Formats: sequence, structure tokens, C-alpha cells
Amino acid sequence: MTDFASKSLDRRAVLGGALAGTAILALGPPTFSAVSLPAGESAAPPLDPHFKAMAHELPPLPYADNALAPTISSNTMGFHYGKHHKAYVDNLNGLLKDAPDLAALSLDDLIKKVAGDAGKAGIFNNAAQVWNHTFYWKSMSPKGGGQPTGKLLDLIGTSFGGYDKFKDAFATAGKTQFGSGWAWLVLDNGKLSVEKTANADTPMARGKKCLLTMDVWEHAYYLDFQNRRPDYITAFLDKLVNWEFAAQNLG
Repeated sequence: MTDFASKSLDRRAVLGGALAGTAILALGPPTFSAVSLPAGESAAPPLDPHFKAMAHELPPLPYADNALAPTISSNTMGFHYGKHHKAYVDNLNGLLKDAPDLAALSLDDLIKKVAGDAGKAGIFNNAAQVWNHTFYWKSMSPKGGGQPTGKLLDLIGTSFGGYDKFKDAFATAGKTQFGSGWAWLVLDNGKLSVEKTANADTPMARGKKCLLTMDVWEHAYYLDFQNRRPDYITAFLDKLVNWEFAAQNLG
């Protein structure tokens, strides 16, 4: 082939390529048909079952740390909330580092999952204490105390025979809880009852609906009341108990 013929072919190839490119640009970008995947398969890789869940956090107090004074001082709140409650949160997160399946659960589901499992006692104790303390702060109010109203008062009347009898039952539960623990007002099968639990135990782990609680661990009252737990209980009921919170939980 002569040089002239070769050059002519090269010019035709270049011209053809340019025209093809022009056609492609005119048609727009290429489109692709969706690919059908076999049944049970996903286009995205499956989620790693051992993913790192978000750590549990210390929730903020629902009021200032001096809002319950003088009944409960800011000094007590500083130790109780800032030290004890925070320690339960930190301990729980540390324990869950080696249990990613449990770390993926909500706090409520975690407590119910490990309740009664002796091998998970450390996780239960710290998780339940995080829940119990958060519930306790909400069970008190700077404007609390006195009697409830409405539906809650009516249900207290039918369940206990009147508010005064409820008050006696709740105070007795707090006074007679040996060592550390909690007194609770709970709803169970449509009726209210008072329960006391030891250490970190909580009725919610057994499917009961908690309306309010009172902490009777010594760190809840000792700086303000020393060994006078009955005085602390009286002050809780007369000045702090948050009946609005209990009514919200009743629904």
C-alpha cells in the first residue's frame, strides 16, 4: 500500500471515530439495565453482627443539682448523680466491650435479656442501676409532694383503700428494705401495688410497669439525713414525689 493510501485510511479512521464520538455525546451517557439478584442475596454486603454499638450515656438531670434543696442538697446530688450514677454508666460500657451482641440492645431490652443470668450479673447490676437512677431523678420534682389527682388518685383508692394507706405501705417498704435497695409503685394486671427490691433489682425486669421509685441506698440520703432513713422517706413523700411523672407512666 502506498503512503498516500495509508494516509487516506488513517484520515478516514480518525473521521469515523470523531463522528462516532459525536453520536455518543448526542445520545447522552449510557444507561444500564438493573441486574436481577438471586433470591436471598443483597446488593449491599451484610451488616457485621459484631459492629460497635453506641455507648450508653449519663442522661442529664431533669432539674438543677440544687433544685431539691434543702431536702436533698447539691452536695448529695454531686456525689449521687455525678459519682455513683456516672460510675454505673462507665462500668456498663466497660463490660459491654466484650459483649457486642448485648451492646447492640437498648437499655430496657438489655436488662430484660440478662435478668436472672448469674453469668451476666455484673452487666445486669450496672445496667439496672443506670435505669433505676434515671427513673429516680424523674420520680422527684422541686414542686413535688402531696397527693396525686385524677385517675391515679382513684386507682390508688381502689388498690390500697385510700391515699393514706398507700403512703403507709410505701413508707414501710422503704423502711423495711434491709440494706440497699428501692421502694416502687408499680402497675401489675391493672392494679397498683408497692414493692421493694434489693440492690439493683427492678420490677421492670419482670415485665411490671413502674410508676415511681424511691432510692433507699445510703448514698441517696446519708449526707443530709445520716442514719435517719424514715425522715428521708417522709420528706420524699411530703416534698419531692413527682405525681405528674407517675401519672404519665400510668397513661
